[in-house]
This record gives sequence, C-alpha cells and structure tokens, in this order.
Amino acid sequence: MKHTKRYERTRAQESSNAIERMYITMRHLFNRGFYKPMGVSGETLRQSLFLLRPEIYGSIAEEKVELNGLLYVIDRLPRGIEECSVINLTSDEGYSNSHFKPIIPEKRRRNCYRIDEAQMNIEITRGRSEIYDILTHLTFLFIESHKISKSVLVNDEGKTTRDWNKLEHVVINKKKLTQKEREVAITHVANILGRTFSEISTIYNEFAVATQPERLLHIVYWLGKLAIKEQLTNDKREVKFSPVLREEIGHHIHGEIWANTVKSMLYKNKLINRPIHVISANMHSVMNTLYAPCALKSLTSKQDIFDVYKALSNSTNRDLRHKVEETALNEGMIYIDDASGANIDVQIFDTEKLDLSKLDIKLDQTILKSKKPVILVMDYAFGEQAYETIDELLKPFTNKDEKTHLNVESISIMGKAGILEGDKGDIMIPSAHIFEGTADNYPFKNELKKEDIECQGVDVYEGTMITVLGTSLQNKDILKFFYESTWSVIGLEMEGAHYQKAIQAASKVRGSIREDVKVRYAYYASDNPLKTGSTLASGGLGTSGVRPTYLITRTILEQIFNQ
Repeated sequence: MKHTKRYERTRAQESSNAIERMYITMRHLFNRGFYKPMGVSGETLRQSLFLLRPEIYGSIAEEKVELNGLLYVIDRLPRGIEECSVINLTSDEGYSNSHFKPIIPEKRRRNCYRIDEAQMNIEITRGRSEIYDILTHLTFLFIESHKISKSVLVNDEGKTTRDWNKLEHVVINKKKLTQKEREVAITHVANILGRTFSEISTIYNEFAVATQPERLLHIVYWLGKLAIKEQLTNDKREVKFSPVLREEIGHHIHGEIWANTVKSMLYKNKLINRPIHVISANMHSVMNTLYAPCALKSLTSKQDIFDVYKALSNSTNRDLRHKVEETALNEGMIYIDDASGANIDVQIFDTEKLDLSKLDIKLDQTILKSKKPVILVMDYAFGEQAYETIDELLKPFTNKDEKTHLNVESISIMGKAGILEGDKGDIMIPSAHIFEGTADNYPFKNELKKEDIECQGVDVYEGTMITVLGTSLQNKDILKFFYESTWSVIGLEMEGAHYQKAIQAASKVRGSIREDVKVRYAYYASDNPLKTGSTLASGGLGTSGVRPTYLITRTILEQIFNQ
C-alpha cells in the first residue's frame, strides 16, 4: 500500500488563509446587515485574528492587554466609542445637516456622530477597505475589553476586584487628579491590564487629550464595563450596516461626485485641455517645493532647503505654513476643499503662473513655457478607494453635449508604506504591484529609478511591492514569505494595485487617456513590520519622514518639468 506524505501547512499559509477567511466573513456580515462581535456571528473574525496575531496588535493572543495596539486603534476610531454598545456604519445620510456634531478621529478623516449614550454612527465614504479597517479594529478592541472583564470579575454574580472598584470610583467622580492620585490609579490599572506600573506610566500621556487628560483610565473602565455587562447579561454589543450603505457600496457614488468637481474646476479655469500631471500625495510637499523658495526667501537663502521643509513640517510653525499657502494661492494654486464625502482634497497648480526664476529645482524653461503643464495633486486615497477615484477622474468630462478627454501625460503616486528590508525613512521604488489574496499582478514601467534618488542621504530599494487587503492584518510569517520567496517583495502598501488597475483600464482598455501615459510610484518607509519596535503601532516617523518625502516630490517635479 502506497503511503503519501501528509502535507503540512506553513504558518504563512495558515495566516494567508486566516486573512482570506476574515474578508469572506466580513463581506457576509455586511450583506447580512448586522452582527455581534463577541457573539457567535463574530467568532470567525475573533479566531482568525487570534491565529494571525498581526504585528500591529502585538500581544492580542496573550492574557495581558496590548497597549500600543490599543493606542493605534483608539486614534483611528471616534472618541467615545468605548462607551457605545451599538456601532452603526452608514453612508453619508444627512447627519452633517443635523444638530449632531461630527467627531473626527485623530488619525483618520471620517465623520462620526454620537447619536445617544449607547450608539455611535460612523460614515463610510471610502469604500470596502474602510469597512474592513473598522471591523478589524473593533474586533481587536472588543477582544481586549473581554481580557479586562476576565481580570476583574471574581464570580458570575458580578462581584469585582478591589482594583476595579477603585478605578470605577476615580472615573465616575470625574475630578482632576493630583500626581499622587494619578499614580495610585495607574497602579490599579496596571493590575487590571496585566502590565507594569512603568509600562502604563510611559504610555499614559499618549492617550491623553486636552479635554480628557485621564483618558486611558476612562477607556479601560468603559471597555471593561461593557464587557462585564455582556458576560453577566448576554446583552452583547452590536455592529450594524445601514440599508443605504449596503445599497451604495461599490458604486463609486462619492468618487464620481469628487471627480466631476475636480474636472469642473479645470474646465472653469480653462485648464482642461492643457497637459495634466496627476500626483497622489500629501497636501504640503508639492506646494512647499514650488513656493517655499519665494515665500520664505529670508530662510531659504540662509538654510539648507530640507531644514526649511522640516520647519514647515513642525505644527507650531503655523505662520511659516500660512505664508507659503498665501503665496501659492496668489500665484497659480487652486485649492478644492472636498465636500463630496471622499475626504480627498485637491490642489491644482497652473505652471504658467509660476515664477520659474525662483524655483530651486532643475527645469527646462523652453518646455515649460511651450507646454504649460497643469499639476493636479490629490490627497491620499484609502485602499480600494484609489481605484474608484482614479477610475472616475480619468473618464472624459461631459459638459452639456460636449465631451472632453483629459490630456493626462503622467500619473505619479507617492506615499507611506511598510518596508521589509531597511528602516523607517528609507525609500522604495516598485517595479510591479501584486494584489494580496489573488493571482493579480501589475507590472509597469516606472519612470522613477533608484539612481534618480540614491546618494542623497537615504537608502533606496527597488523591486516588487504587495498591495495588501489591510496593513493591520499582516504578521511576520506572511511578510517573511513575501520577502524570502521568488516574489522578492520589498514592501507593502494598500493602494498601488488599485491605482494601476484604474490607469491600465483608462489607457489600454477604454482609451480615455493616452496609452503611453507615464507612471511613477515611490514610497517612503513608515515602518518595518519585520522589526520589533518598528511597526506602525510603535509611533510615527517624526521629522525622519521629511527628507524622503521631499526627495520623492522634487524628483517627480523635476521629471515633469524636463520631459
């Protein structure tokens, strides 16, 4: 009898299957219209997250509460969500015209509304990726809340530990704490969370906000309180999806409104027939590169330009930033403050109005004066929203019965990404995007090359990049597989494949834009998820992100100004 060797799955394969299960489950729950994260319906999500143990969620599979992961999630969810037992995901359904005040999370631009003491509404205008992001964060949050309840419940009758009773007394009294009282409270919280006094003290102020200095105590108490209620009464927290959201998702509602607004502005200012260069970037680096030498001449004449960029990146230097913005608006910049719900602001730069003599980057004045290119900078999209926005933007503009094809000469994508070899602040130049969980791959000719940027104070890596379904789901096993396999992946991000899919459809299938449109992709490393202490949850880039950001920006602009 012939025996075959049993095939054993690697941790990377198990993790990949867990991610796939999570996404299938989330789509099923979305179509169903509601679910209970800590009930039977949420079990697959919880088990998959436990199996994955994503780097961003740290010690999720251990008994102690994960602090860095909790801070990362709380910053991306609306303030007060820990108090809510009903979370309702909606489309843009008119709450902005009501008495409800929008709550915008610290690190995510999305409108949220506290309906009553138990319900929080979160507006979804960026597509499925935003839903997956929120559901993953909520699953983590509720798992951590049950760790708290297990550590403080003494029996099934609701008797709680002394530490919990002391914390409850502090939170309910809402009085301002002295340093001594705060340290006593931290001692009780440390026991509840399974962490040391030192660990809680170190991260305590990172949770604090101006109106709520003791916010960590408040979060721990309310997460534990609702989890205790679930365990004692079986009255479980619930996530709902509004009927309008379920009907609209995937139909480019917000992307179409956004794109039409942008194209209407180009038409209104007689720019729609000019050569257009689209750049997906932040709302400061292109503007600062073009106008800081003029607006801040006294500074730029004495300091290295990158030191000026650092000064502009400092949130305390509002006057400097205002000077640059004012100069830009007076000399050819048009700003579109997005009202479509897409949460993507736009800057349009008419290069004909630029004073070329004041620029400090290489340029060919003959080319610029003859072609008069227009630079259209759009803020970062989120996941699948990248396809929606670029797909709609590249469609012809229709005004009455007149149809105008945009003369798009180049599309440049820059942004933050995780790196698998190297450190925070390094630069990645992709040669192809692979879409995680599918066989889809998008090779392209990148106009940016390693030699364009290297030897300028940062390390540069060139190779394949993977577009992941969600950065918060990646673990070391999957990332090591990507890095060590024949794919030779150098980094991961969430939008590249979506952008390229839309560009290829517009240029090679629909014929909406020229087939030889130039594409540029470059990313600077926000984290290295393979390195302990270098994940997204370990904190931001600080000023180390300034140099790579502006090196990429300047290189893109130099190519546009000289091609």
